[in-house]
Amino acid sequence: MSRVVTFRPKGDHIHLNYDVELSYDDYGSGEPVLLVHGHPFDRSMWQPQIGELVESGRRIVVPDLRGYGQTEVRPGVTTLSDFADDIISLLGFLGIDRTAMVGLSMGGQIVMDLAARFAERITMVVLVSTSPDAESSHGRRVRMETADHLVREGMTSYTETNISRMVCPATTAQRPDIVDHVRKMMLEAPPSGAAAALRGRALRREYVSTLEALEIPALIVVGRDDEFTPVANAQRMHRSVADSELVVIDDAGHLPNLERPDIFNSALMTFLDGRA
Repeated sequence: MSRVVTFRPKGDHIHLNYDVELSYDDYGSGEPVLLVHGHPFDRSMWQPQIGELVESGRRIVVPDLRGYGQTEVRPGVTTLSDFADDIISLLGFLGIDRTAMVGLSMGGQIVMDLAARFAERITMVVLVSTSPDAESSHGRRVRMETADHLVREGMTSYTETNISRMVCPATTAQRPDIVDHVRKMMLEAPPSGAAAALRGRALRREYVSTLEALEIPALIVVGRDDEFTPVANAQRMHRSVADSELVVIDDAGHLPNLERPDIFNSALMTFLDGRA
C-alpha cells in the first residue's frame, strides 16, 4: 500500500520551487478520509485507526508530511499553507475531489488552513488536540529557538523533554508500548524537517474566523489530560463551529488516538457514519 509520488507544488513561496517526493499510504475504497499527522510524528501514528476505517468501506489516504517520515526533507521554513498545498497536490494526483479530513495537533492546523482556502474540497473535519489561535510573540520566539536547537543538537533532548507531555501518566503506566512508539517517531523525525515546520508554525495566522465560517460538520476531540491543547481550548473551538460535536477522552493526553484508540475510534466512526 505504500507509494511515492513526485509533484511540483504551486510555488507560492520561493522555497517551494522544486519537486517534492511525498510518501503516502492509500487503503481501501469508498468515501475518502485523509489522515494528517502531527509534529514531530509520521503517518504510523494513525495505525490504530486505519483497519477499522477500511473495514467500514472507506478509502483511507495517509501521507507523511513534507520533512517527516519517508517524505523528503526540505530545510528552511515550511508553513501550514505549504503542507496544505502538498495535500491538495496529492489529492489531485489521486483523483480525489472531496474528502473528509482528520488532523491532530499541527495536522489539525493544516486541516484548518485547508478549510480556509479549499473549503470546496472538504466534506467534514475532525480536529484533534489542536488550536486555531495565531502564535503569540513569546511562542514565536520559543519555536524559532527550538528549531535552531533541533538543527544543532538533533531530536534526542527534545524528545526526552516533551514525551511526558505528549502522553498522560495513565498511558505511561499502562501502555509502555504506546510510549515506545511515540518516542520512536520523535527520535526518527528528521531534525531539519521538524525545524522547518516549527518555523512555519511560528508564523501561522489565526483560524478562529475559519471555524466561525465553517459550513461543514466538525468533530473536535481532546484528551482530558492534554497539556498542549487543554479541554477549555477544545470547548472554545466547539462553540465557534455552528455544526460541531465535542468529545473529551479520559485518561488521554495529546495523542488520544494512540492512547485510547477504542474510545477514539468509536467517536470517529459514529461521527463519520452519522454525517455520511
